[in-house]
Amino acid sequence: VQLQASGGGLVQPGGSLRLSCAASGSIFSINVMGWYRQASGKQYDVVATITSGGSTNYADSVKGRFTISRDNTKNTVYLQMNSLKPEDTAVYYCAAGQMEYEYEVFLHYEYDYWGKGTQVTVSS
Repeated sequence: VQLQASGGGLVQPGGSLRLSCAASGSIFSINVMGWYRQASGKQYDVVATITSGGSTNYADSVKGRFTISRDNTKNTVYLQMNSLKPEDTAVYYCAAGQMEYEYEVFLHYEYDYWGKGTQVTVSS
């Protein structure tokens, strides 16, 4: 499975960005896609995940501001980010994997496939 992420950039606080992640290859082997982020000098943190059935999960820090969605016809997952804050600044990674239990979506090591990161910078 190959993942191609796009959509990062520089935005002012309170602004919006939409990230996209297009999956290709053996996509039948995955049932979860998600977004993780890594701020400079910090560990990977889950941002949002979505299953093939459409179930979503969000980090508490982004609930109400970010929305994850998917277009199965395009094998693409989106992350709509609104009301961005400086603390959202990070490299955002798209990830995908095959999981059996819901708790696994919060564990970055359960994801088998990762795209290249896209930088999101929130600054005035």
